[in-house]
Amino acid sequence: MPLNKISKIKPKICISGAAETGPCSSDAIKNAELVGREVAKAGGILATGATVGIPYWAAKGAKEAGGFVFGVSPASSEAAHVKTYHLPLDYHDIIMYSGFEYSGRNLLLIRCSDAVITICGRIGTLNEFTIAFEDKKIIGILEGSGGLADDIRELVQKSHRGPGKVVYSSDPKKLVKMVIEMIEEEKKNEMKKFHLNNK
Repeated sequence: MPLNKISKIKPKICISGAAETGPCSSDAIKNAELVGREVAKAGGILATGATVGIPYWAAKGAKEAGGFVFGVSPASSEAAHVKTYHLPLDYHDIIMYSGFEYSGRNLLLIRCSDAVITICGRIGTLNEFTIAFEDKKIIGILEGSGGLADDIRELVQKSHRGPGKVVYSSDPKKLVKMVIEMIEEEKKNEMKKFHLNNK
């Protein structure tokens, strides 16, 4: 494949957020749908943990905008996904059944994504955030969405590991735009390094 074709691959953006939306702000669900729509409109692929709550609503927004949604389930089969984990199938084009439970699913989900957008969140969202941060992924935080998302800026400061590739905004459209621009810039830089190392 010619090298210039690599950059045409659609960016994969993971939506990480609370499955139980009790701790979320009153507009978090609406904003999750908006983020999903914006990812789809920008030509991105939305990745989720194939779960309920914030990721589900983001998937709905993406599908309604004509986007493609990829899910990674903690279950080992469709039957277990529905009957044991009580998770939905709708608003996804593909669901991969990992069989790795929640923590293993989180690792796979983050590793197969170019970037992560965090909306609200609880302990599972924190797990996904720390994986993404350690993997030096691009991370967008929707501030004002409630839950863990509103604590991330302080957590990053207290961790004494530098800012990482984390950007913050309370505007869903602006956040998606920032994240996609960062993905594009990172891909360009990787291609330049590849060319320099292979001359």
